[in-house]
Amino acid sequence: MIASLIAGALFTKQILWTPISAINMTDIVSNQFKMSNASFSGTDKNGEPFEIHALSGRQEYTNPNLVLLSKVSGKTVRIDNNKKITDNITANSARYDRDTKTITLFGHVRVDSSNGDKILTDEMVIQL
Repeated sequence: MIASLIAGALFTKQILWTPISAINMTDIVSNQFKMSNASFSGTDKNGEPFEIHALSGRQEYTNPNLVLLSKVSGKTVRIDNNKKITDNITANSARYDRDTKTITLFGHVRVDSSNGDKILTDEMVIQL
């Protein structure tokens, strides 16, 4: 009777086995740090604020100064003819380089500016 109770408990639990061959070792080795719903903000070289949000982000072991982002949105402020203009930006992905303080946006990049300007492009580099 005790054996049947133990056996019953074992058979009612769901056990998931992951074979070693199913683990992507390349992904584990190349990805040092992953983030979900990542966001950061700061000021650019002119002291104007910026914000960047991403659905996910990651750094690689081989180049920790780059942050790779997906589903990116953000806001920057710039001065044009002594007027502050806010740019709302979206893109499929981006690469933030902490050394050069640039963000390169890729795929369906859209910029909607508070002064009415609109930009649609495949790639854009912003110097922060």
